[in-house]
Amino acid sequence: MSAAPIVPPTRVLAVASHVSTQHHTQCIAASDKSARLFLGKLCSLHGKALWFQRLTFRSYVGNKVAVFVLQSLGCDTAALNTVQFSNHTGYRHWTGTKATAQEISDLYRGLKDNYINDFDMMLSGYIPGAEGVLAVGEIAKELKNNNRDQPGSFFWVLDPVMGDNGNLYVAADVVPAYKSLLSHADLIIPNQFEAELLSEVKITDMDSLAAAIQALHETHNVPHVIITSVNISSPDVPPGYLCVVGSTKTSTGRARLFRTVFPSIDCYFCGTGDMFGALVTVRMREACATAVAGDDDDSVMARASWLSGDDVAAVDLPLARATEKVLASMHEVLTHTKDAMQGVIDRTLAGMGEEERQGEKQKMLAGKKAAELQLVRNLDCLRSPQKKIEVRPF
Repeated sequence: MSAAPIVPPTRVLAVASHVSTQHHTQCIAASDKSARLFLGKLCSLHGKALWFQRLTFRSYVGNKVAVFVLQSLGCDTAALNTVQFSNHTGYRHWTGTKATAQEISDLYRGLKDNYINDFDMMLSGYIPGAEGVLAVGEIAKELKNNNRDQPGSFFWVLDPVMGDNGNLYVAADVVPAYKSLLSHADLIIPNQFEAELLSEVKITDMDSLAAAIQALHETHNVPHVIITSVNISSPDVPPGYLCVVGSTKTSTGRARLFRTVFPSIDCYFCGTGDMFGALVTVRMREACATAVAGDDDDSVMARASWLSGDDVAAVDLPLARATEKVLASMHEVLTHTKDAMQGVIDRTLAGMGEEERQGEKQKMLAGKKAAELQLVRNLDCLRSPQKKIEVRPF
């Protein structure tokens, strides 16, 4: 018997960086019977997505994370890669190329010319340069316009990848490029630093955090916002804990805020933002597929941007339900990844010569390899997480 689909038929366009799919193939070929049965069940899971991100040949970041997660959860996914690198840049040395804005547009035109651009959702991640950001924005606007007569039939999840912890790692002109696109996105998932850049509100406490989200709703007309990895000094966020805050605006543009506070895992990981983006794309559609608008019993998915009625409380929003499942999956995957780290480091160093394994660079590279997300071996964590995380009123 085939598994029940997590989401209704969904085509997703994924725009991101790329780090090769070869490693996926090797892991699946080596997996056990249960994994092969799982892959068979995926045949029954329909849905189509477009995902813009970076791709690396070895590392689990960018499109290598996102496409795997989206497909594992039942989305038919088309990947448009914004960069193609040998490995992620945390290794300090890499080879590969970045896609120009023209190349991004040309790749999408190929999909369009062959009538395979009928996407239900789009998820965009890392995009190199302001021109590339604007090119991706034009694709999203075209897809929205194609569905203008069917409210709710297309949904854009925008991850405005620009920097973290006070450091900008894109060119300065990328910031206004993203700002110009915010009103066209349905859900944005910035981290704390990126939210500050977009809202122009410095986040220092819960009040300023709420003000930043209100600015995104009010000034930029963003329907849904999740700010990830909030790290502030507050009685509500004890030391060693992280906070995620989300909101869906009301019909008058007011924020409906919810939050969850959970223990951080004191460890360095690669690709967590890409995993979050892919998971929230699927879980948001899943939550909306079973939700009613609230005030008139209409389906939320029949409404523009999947906006719930004003009488739906913050903790009952589809975005809140989605956030709970996303964070549960992430907690389990990251816990398993951390538990496996020392074994990865030991195996990597054991494959080196005696003198080589003593080098600081080699030890650093072994640590970077160990920080790669353990996704393939933990599919159950993606599909059916057991961890219980609950959102609370802000």
